[in-house]
Amino acid sequence: MKPNLKLTLPIVFAAAVAGAIAGGIVGLLLDGQSTSGTIAPATASAAPLVSTTSKSTPGLSPEAIYRRAAPAVVVISDTQTTVVPPTLFTPASKEQVSALGSGFVVDKHGDIVTNDHVVQGATGIRVGFSNGGSYPAKIVGTDPSTDVAVVRVKAPPTALEPITFDDSARIEVGDPVYAIGNPFGLDRTMTAGIVSATGRDIQSPNGLTIPNAIQTDAPINHGNSGGPLLDRYGRVIGVNAQIEGGTVNANVGVGFAIPSNTAISVAGQVIASGRAQHAWLGVRIETINPGAAAVIRGLPASGVMVVQVAKHSPAAKAGLKAATSQVTVNGMSVPIGGDAIVGIDGKPVATSAQLADTVARRKPGERLELQIVRHDKRRTVGITLGNVPAR
Repeated sequence: MKPNLKLTLPIVFAAAVAGAIAGGIVGLLLDGQSTSGTIAPATASAAPLVSTTSKSTPGLSPEAIYRRAAPAVVVISDTQTTVVPPTLFTPASKEQVSALGSGFVVDKHGDIVTNDHVVQGATGIRVGFSNGGSYPAKIVGTDPSTDVAVVRVKAPPTALEPITFDDSARIEVGDPVYAIGNPFGLDRTMTAGIVSATGRDIQSPNGLTIPNAIQTDAPINHGNSGGPLLDRYGRVIGVNAQIEGGTVNANVGVGFAIPSNTAISVAGQVIASGRAQHAWLGVRIETINPGAAAVIRGLPASGVMVVQVAKHSPAAKAGLKAATSQVTVNGMSVPIGGDAIVGIDGKPVATSAQLADTVARRKPGERLELQIVRHDKRRTVGITLGNVPAR
């Protein structure tokens, strides 16, 4: 089960009601992104800077890390439209709100990486630097599937001090980490902690899965959105994005960052073309409960059940069928009657996270061979992965 997560939303300062609205997002799709390396932008000089250091090399002091990284961290202010839920006396409405988030400079062209949820749909974007300067910026591109965005600021070259990425695949639980951002509007605050876990699955703004997120106990609060999570060398290993939800609307020692390898790939694509591509299967799935499989005839002992198939998706075109009904086993609702995915390219699949991670490593246009069980009969289905549809 995924934790109850909250986006570390920008700080909201003011609002004004303006008209009615209706709608929502349904998380039907399983997405992925390649993290095999940087996809270079059209010009090499525009690529995010990437460097690695041997873990045997001594790390920097917190003071040195702050001196090196803080000038690259910026305050992002903008105006966003939010939804006010209806009440017994008023209809749903829109609010225009002023908000603050975080970001960091990645090249000398003025490109700044932040979260999608910091700037999605925003107007009047401005970027504030440590020297006190504030300059207008425009959105280069946003990627709600990974909660990564790039904005470009018109600022003097002397204000642009790019920060370097490191390889997030090399981090280990227990590694020291540092977060720099603007929690509650407090500019360039640094907090410290460790990597609490790796390989976490978190939910993106459009309801899809972001695999391999970094869990940390470094305090992250509202306003930290889009700021860097740094390793012992002052390099970016993650983009701070979410905190554990629960009943407390502030940090409780469980925060999550989008891994740098994902951010590098997505930012490179966005800088080059304005958008990123992600492999798309087009299903909603649930891990099969072994206890339920033991008592339900025809349900495989392990694998994932297809709960919903998106219209016109690769899965739909390949003929995958979603569960047709639900039964209760030991107090749990279990989907039955459709397809169960038990393998990919001949390798067993036991959990929904495993399937998500496998798709995440592929690209649109690649072909998968899925091993499917339907009504106790096993077959293989070929599927060509698509690209996640635009929001």
